[in-house]
Amino acid sequence: MDEVNTEWIRWGLRELGPLMRSGDISATELTSLCIERIENVDHQVNAVLGLAPDALSQAAAADRRHRSGAARGPLDGIPVLLKDNIHTAGLLSTVGSRLLPQPPERDAEVVRRLREAGAVVLGKTNLSEWANFRSVRGTEGWSGVGGQTSSPYLLGHSPWGSSSGSAVAVAAGMAPLALGTETDGSILGPAGVNGVVGVKPQVGLLPTAGIAPVSGALDSVGVLSRSVSDALLTIAVLTGRPVFNDEPARIGGRRFGSWLPSGTPDRVREAAKVAWNRLRHAGAVVLPVELAVPGDLVLDGLRAMYAEFGEAIDDYLRGRSEAPDSLAGLISANRADPVETRLFGQDLFEWVVTMSEDERAEGLAARGPVRARAQALCADVLRRHRVEAVLVPTNEPAWPIDTVNGDRDRFSTSSLSALAGYPAVSLPIGLIDGLPVGMTVFGPPELDRFLDVAVALDRVCGDRPVPTFHAAEERGSMV
Repeated sequence: MDEVNTEWIRWGLRELGPLMRSGDISATELTSLCIERIENVDHQVNAVLGLAPDALSQAAAADRRHRSGAARGPLDGIPVLLKDNIHTAGLLSTVGSRLLPQPPERDAEVVRRLREAGAVVLGKTNLSEWANFRSVRGTEGWSGVGGQTSSPYLLGHSPWGSSSGSAVAVAAGMAPLALGTETDGSILGPAGVNGVVGVKPQVGLLPTAGIAPVSGALDSVGVLSRSVSDALLTIAVLTGRPVFNDEPARIGGRRFGSWLPSGTPDRVREAAKVAWNRLRHAGAVVLPVELAVPGDLVLDGLRAMYAEFGEAIDDYLRGRSEAPDSLAGLISANRADPVETRLFGQDLFEWVVTMSEDERAEGLAARGPVRARAQALCADVLRRHRVEAVLVPTNEPAWPIDTVNGDRDRFSTSSLSALAGYPAVSLPIGLIDGLPVGMTVFGPPELDRFLDVAVALDRVCGDRPVPTFHAAEERGSMV
């Protein structure tokens, strides 16, 4: 290990797999490096809530399997961090709320599968409390349990959310992989802002049992990683599918639609055009497409989500013995807590709990038509322009954290794929004033339909910026 320096934080599964098989690095050494990295840099960005006390024991067990020729596959011995709305036996699983202090006794199903694959469950990451479904004025990356997570590129700037800590931890080299969750943008947005890859599978591909819900119709478990191939490999293992060939496909002659929604910031437009020109230089056909997401579709989707959350959260709370047993009880307990409502309120909670039975029924009934319309929009743009996927900027550069106004009205492009229940991938395309921007790929209804495309695009467009950990008033460098 003497030859291994901080360059290891750039390594993904493509590099780590051969090294572990050859014995040049062990799971114990890799896990120790991750723990040391967390200890050295997390105080600057506040991404990790806590470490698993048995992480090194898990790694040692993986080393024994590797030495005996009984390795369980490509995740065996790989440290993985988990968003704190994912139940993890014996570890914090708070959804960011101070009212859920008791660790669960059982793992979420996706965590059980990680352990079965031999992954090292390294610890838990901070998030936007209640997956940012508490207030329209909420500050992304803040929770009552973990405080404020920050961009590792410019301290004091937003990490976006709600999978804030997972994205920041991977960007800052604290783990090669992290799990996040998304209802609408909670993986894609943090991936784009923090310069990592985020893969949100289609709804239902990975199990959400044991995960704090927002909407059963939209919630999805996904992966934050250093490359598209790492994320897709992780999903393949967790779904029991054959491990795909991650050699990049030829993209010469393949057709992609480029979408610049109304309101795209000028500098983001320019960054996207640079990425699209790279694709054209590699032989792809990239042509502008027209795509308008009707406002009433988004509003109907929100009404459905409010109704779904109201049903799901009461069921969830009844399963947490230490917590209030209803949303109404949670609202009262938050009001009495000295921290929970110090920065912003809980107007979304209050709106949901006051919905009438008729409003709830109408919201639930809206989900089917909303999904059908969103899916039809996706199918139409692919068919009309004869393209196999749509490319759209993921994000604007990270903005200063604002605990007064929160993160309302930020540039975001995730809603159509979210409402359709379709997969999407965000990959880095470069920096604007030292801050990452990403590009989202979406359109087909299943990940399998564009695995090779996503890997190929990542190799062509996916610059891997390195966090600098500098404060707004200074320009430094720290790898």
